[in-house]
Amino acid sequence: MKKIIFIYEFGKAFIPRTVRPKLRKYLLKAGITEVPYGFFGLLFYVTYLFTFLVYFFGFWGTISKQPGYLVFIYAFLVWIIIPLLFMGVFILGIYLYLDIKIFNRTKKMEDVLPDYLQEVSSNLKGGLAFEKSLWVAIKPRFGILSNEIALAAKKVMTGTDIDVALNDFAGKYNSPMLKRSMELIVSEIQSGGKVADILDQIVENLKKTKSLKDELTASVLTYMIFIGAIVIFISPMLFALAYNLLIVISKVAALLATTAATGATPGLLSNVGNIDVDKDDFIWFSRIALAVIAFFSSMIVSIIEKGNIQAGVKYIPMFVVSTELFYIVAFKIMTAVVSAFVTF
Repeated sequence: MKKIIFIYEFGKAFIPRTVRPKLRKYLLKAGITEVPYGFFGLLFYVTYLFTFLVYFFGFWGTISKQPGYLVFIYAFLVWIIIPLLFMGVFILGIYLYLDIKIFNRTKKMEDVLPDYLQEVSSNLKGGLAFEKSLWVAIKPRFGILSNEIALAAKKVMTGTDIDVALNDFAGKYNSPMLKRSMELIVSEIQSGGKVADILDQIVENLKKTKSLKDELTASVLTYMIFIGAIVIFISPMLFALAYNLLIVISKVAALLATTAATGATPGLLSNVGNIDVDKDDFIWFSRIALAVIAFFSSMIVSIIEKGNIQAGVKYIPMFVVSTELFYIVAFKIMTAVVSAFVTF
């Protein structure tokens, strides 16, 4: 299949040579060991199939009516702009997915790092060399960290210095915790000190840091609840109330305009007319505004709770769906209430 349509070759051709090492390094952070050139080639074919469908079913009817030179110009622009937009959006989505995956991998390693270093310290106190202690401490329960340490241990076995292997491992991920821990260990190895003692201190500090983070999360729980209540309950109610207020004002304005037309107090009511706001447009505006508010509020909650945005991606669908559902409920209830009590 690859030889017939050249998926692999197309994918490799569209990635510059200077970018390939950086791309491979980035994918390794996400646990992907091989650059998926075949996937990029398939993306190329899917992009131009999508462009073909959009061009002939969306633009061809309009473009074909233009003069000859404009047909060529418009067709050229469509076949350039649409593929670039499609690939840009698709690649951006992939990047966000990989970025979240890398973040989750990093968090999993940070969670088990104290326990792993405790194992290494125990092995050192038992008389094993540091390189052997790293290898023996690898357990399945350490998950991703076990795989990364195994790679570092294999580098050491093949002749790489232990400090270089550990620094490469720490520099692979954007984790201050990993980098500081490895830097302290490497510094102690180079100075010839007792590595077991520094490991015990690192483990103690990591556990204290985790405890402080848990306490901080508990202390800001009130703010998270407050933001959630405003976004999920109060904002939909206000938009539903605004819609019904718009209906009432429209009816009042229409009544005043009718009164002015009949000749009653024309001086005061001559400028009153119908409110030119479409009700359906207001409803769509409300839903879009609520979705945007919920989206960014979920990020704010994530920053308050975890200190970063990536950890709060799980909040986005929960906030958006809950807000939209409550808006529908509040809209129907308030519309029924206003209709019952306000009559003209």
